[in-house]
Amino acid sequence: MTATEQARAAAPARAHAPARGLGWLYVIGGAIGLVSAFALTIEKINKLGDPNYVPSCSLNPIITCGSVMDSAQAALFGFPNPLIGVAAFPALMAAGAALLAGLTAPRWFWLGLQLGSTLGVVFVHWLIVQSLYEIGALCPYCMVVWAVTIPIFWYTTLHVLRSGHLGGGRALGAALAKFHSFALLVWYLVIVVLVLQAFWSYWISLV
Repeated sequence: MTATEQARAAAPARAHAPARGLGWLYVIGGAIGLVSAFALTIEKINKLGDPNYVPSCSLNPIITCGSVMDSAQAALFGFPNPLIGVAAFPALMAAGAALLAGLTAPRWFWLGLQLGSTLGVVFVHWLIVQSLYEIGALCPYCMVVWAVTIPIFWYTTLHVLRSGHLGGGRALGAALAKFHSFALLVWYLVIVVLVLQAFWSYWISLV
């Protein structure tokens, strides 16, 4: 086999590798998100049954699920927000399992994942702003969902761009991919800084 033929034979494997990586991200990230959303749903049910119930994730005046669950933002669409995760994360896990099974996903598959992950990350960042500056409390289970939604959106976007599923953007996707870990780290650090800044007086009181 010539060098050219070897390169052509290796190309599908190289192209499939990112999809398998996303498959693992979807399965593991989806499972973590599902557990968190399900736990928060159970806590909400318990609180509805007993107004005096103190959720297990209420640890102090700042890190407390109770204040967040009682807020209007916790049911933005007329039902508890965690139910969105209970429905969405299993679908994400199924997509990941399909990729791991060797699915060569069509363009509509990736565009659907791109739309879903984009809506998810926008919603998550809206919740972050509401938690920090309106509700004034942090829900641990919610923060776990934040943590998994961001990389799901980020790496889905990189794959969609690099694969040309948006009709272009290959060069942009390739350029962003060179700094994918650094960009994700900065993203997380910005959120951590915002959390520290929003509740600085409380954190200082603990010292």
